[in-house]
Amino acid sequence: MQPANGHPLTIPDSIDGTGIRRSVLEDLALKTIFVEGEVSVRVLADRMGVGFAVAEDLFQRLRKRKLCDVTAMDGLVPRITPNGNGAARALELLAANQYVGPAPVSLADYVHRVREQSVGLVEVGAADVDRAFEKLVLGPDLRKQLGIAILAARSIVLYGPSGTGKTAIAELIPDVYQGGVWIPYAVEHDSQIITVYDPTVHRRIERPPNQNNDRRWVLCERPRVTVGGELTIEMLDLQFNPTSNVYVAPLQMKANNGVLIVDDFGRQRIPPEALLNRWIVPLDRKIDFLTLRGGKKFEMPFDCLVIFSTNLEAAGVFTLNHETSALNDDAFLRRIPNKIRLDFVSDDEFREIFRGVCTDFKVPYDGAMADHLMMYLRSDLQQQLRPCYARDLVQQVCWEAQFEKRPPVLDWPSLTRACHTYFLASGVVR
Repeated sequence: MQPANGHPLTIPDSIDGTGIRRSVLEDLALKTIFVEGEVSVRVLADRMGVGFAVAEDLFQRLRKRKLCDVTAMDGLVPRITPNGNGAARALELLAANQYVGPAPVSLADYVHRVREQSVGLVEVGAADVDRAFEKLVLGPDLRKQLGIAILAARSIVLYGPSGTGKTAIAELIPDVYQGGVWIPYAVEHDSQIITVYDPTVHRRIERPPNQNNDRRWVLCERPRVTVGGELTIEMLDLQFNPTSNVYVAPLQMKANNGVLIVDDFGRQRIPPEALLNRWIVPLDRKIDFLTLRGGKKFEMPFDCLVIFSTNLEAAGVFTLNHETSALNDDAFLRRIPNKIRLDFVSDDEFREIFRGVCTDFKVPYDGAMADHLMMYLRSDLQQQLRPCYARDLVQQVCWEAQFEKRPPVLDWPSLTRACHTYFLASGVVR
């Protein structure tokens, strides 16, 4: 197999070259032919993501087993359909496993590919960090701290008060990486199919079609997976679909070779202790253990940069409150070597943020209004300067102008009304 970073993976020229047992591929080919009704060998190769030679070999084997017949010829390429025996066998196979699509890759090939594309092998420099965070106002010390943490490819916790940019920074961290990685449509292990490629998570990099590429893999940007309060412990293991009898990869497997963001950490539907205990070994050893139905476990790479974003306290000693319980776990804290605090901003930083927000919303910037707003936030509303205030308040001004069918204007009456809508009477952010 060739190196990653977008270099093509050569298509196997034989069944043995796929790394998948012949019986698995034959079953998949028969299901594909049955679902299609009638298909040429060339189309069969396309549907399964294999080379023509492999599809031809599978067809000949199915024909020898008297499971399919030739109905016509597309030039020199036969068109085939399942016969009675083939249709009956296909229905049996679909009852056991409804997966029809690109042929899976073997677990061994997947593990090899993940390790070859590891986030720990990516060289990250100041220019990469500056490019990724160019839209944010971040001081040089913070940029350097983030760059070092990303280069280390170990877990990161971003903590600090709400509204200080933790989520915004976390979501931009994947942009530091350049180049592509290969994601398989599915992985086969112990005759079980695990689907991996997820178009809602993996951003495909479009390339000119090439019949010599191994089409069982999709070239994508490095994955970015974000979970918040909806996270449950079940989402961290294989998801078995009892209807299709196919497994779906867990979040951390979909995030391999990329970034996994746990937003609002400590506010999930599971206690923080349960999540930390589940990941204490993967974060340390970069391996995970997944479980098939029946209890059989197998090893899986845990090659993702995990980012915990929280506005709960995390200073020196990691303390997370969850209902009435608290966590103060030095063992887990050691496995998160990068702890970065995001705090309130200075006057100059707030002005720069405010100016950028006005540009984004096409609102004329007024420095005097920015200064007046900062004074009002501190003196009247008893608020520290949070980066989120600039965007949230300007957006309120724009909504009011849109409702009144007029261009937005950054004047003091508009900003005052925005503040009265945005803040509670006590001055606490909603």
